Amino acid sequence: MVGPPVSRRQARRRALDILYEADLRGRPTARVLAAQLSAEDPPGDFTVELVRGVHRTRGELDRLIESYARDWKLARMPVVDRNVLRLGLFEILHLDDVPTAVAIDEAVDLAKELSTKDSGRFVNGVLARIADAHAPD
Repeated sequence: MVGPPVSRRQARRRALDILYEADLRGRPTARVLAAQLSAEDPPGDFTVELVRGVHRTRGELDRLIESYARDWKLARMPVVDRNVLRLGLFEILHLDDVPTAVAIDEAVDLAKELSTKDSGRFVNGVLARIADAHAPD
């Protein structure tokens, strides 16, 4: 059973929490999500869509992030930053109902709130470069 509707901002934060936990602890994303779905306060539909989408497209997302993150390897990035990048990039590339500017702004806000003082600028730069390169003609 999926939880009650929440704002998209809250859903992104919850999705990031799940992705972060899976990455940090080296657990399969599907297992961490399943535990959340069976919890007393399960995540809402948009959170589940984000987590499953990032999980499904992670190889593609990681290749793009590494190729556009100048002088940064994914493994060297803070865990929060790489998962914020995955989340934002998934929205940019795969969710037609989320404007690119909104996906970037939300990712930057999460990075500023939860990571280093330079993370917002870093996330903005990487996502903006990828969005520009992959914008529809």
